[in-house]
Amino acid sequence: MIEAVMLWNEPNNKSHWDLELDPDWSKFARMTRLAGEAIGSAAPGLPRVLGGASPIDPGFISNLAAQGLFEHLDIVAVHGFPLDWNLWSLHDWPAKLAEIAAVTQLPIWVSECGASSFGAEEVQEFGLRRTAELLIGRAPRIHWYSLFDLPQTWPATTRHKEAEGSSYYRHFHMGLIREDGTPKLAARSFAELAPSLGICQWFHFEDPRLEAGVDWLKQLGVRHLRTGISWADSFRPDATAWFDRQMRALEPFEVTLTFCFTPEHRGLAPHHTSPPLVDDEFAEFCLRMIRRYY
Repeated sequence: MIEAVMLWNEPNNKSHWDLELDPDWSKFARMTRLAGEAIGSAAPGLPRVLGGASPIDPGFISNLAAQGLFEHLDIVAVHGFPLDWNLWSLHDWPAKLAEIAAVTQLPIWVSECGASSFGAEEVQEFGLRRTAELLIGRAPRIHWYSLFDLPQTWPATTRHKEAEGSSYYRHFHMGLIREDGTPKLAARSFAELAPSLGICQWFHFEDPRLEAGVDWLKQLGVRHLRTGISWADSFRPDATAWFDRQMRALEPFEVTLTFCFTPEHRGLAPHHTSPPLVDDEFAEFCLRMIRRYY
């Protein structure tokens, strides 16, 4: 069921890692190296993936390589959203992959790519088809983001929220399925492309969409799913019961399981993006999850 383990999510994005506390990513490199070592010892052969870089930055990858992180990882992942957030053309995808391939010999996965229906569903459908044309055959794993629209009453994980203007509101329109449970135009196109494309869908703590999500993933022909288990959520009441329920529901799929988000009381700062107070606590969390679910 678990195809791979991903360590963190967008660590070079200030919405997911506190660069003021760790400007050279040395704390991140040590935390992730310890986690990679622990997973390698507990589950030899299970691919360990660097959480998708966003932006796609070869300098960031070179930095981590120089710090010895890639001795304990097997795959590098990147994220790209040129129709919504990135300042490069959709047609630059091959060049962006080539930039990363020039600085690492590890395989490169695209663990998030997508297009919103913020302006028009036809734009999303075009983005899906053209992205598939550009990436299938160039990346061994591709995860489209995402299955569901983010409900309007839920906050998106960004630093400045509504002050970001349309960039913020696009977060709520990335799904193939609308908030009311009906499919968009791009859902039909995705079903034609699966299983060459996987899906990235984050299920929130005790997410009421879990069962519907499994049904839609099956209907769309998804084989490869990327989701996450939050270190921060592990301190909530009944966390283990929720994790068990989620992982049982996802047994039909090949899952890339992402571990991320610092518990507020275990960080250098009280925020999910903070480096941990103790370097090996993240590794201990990853090890517990691997022993339970792999």
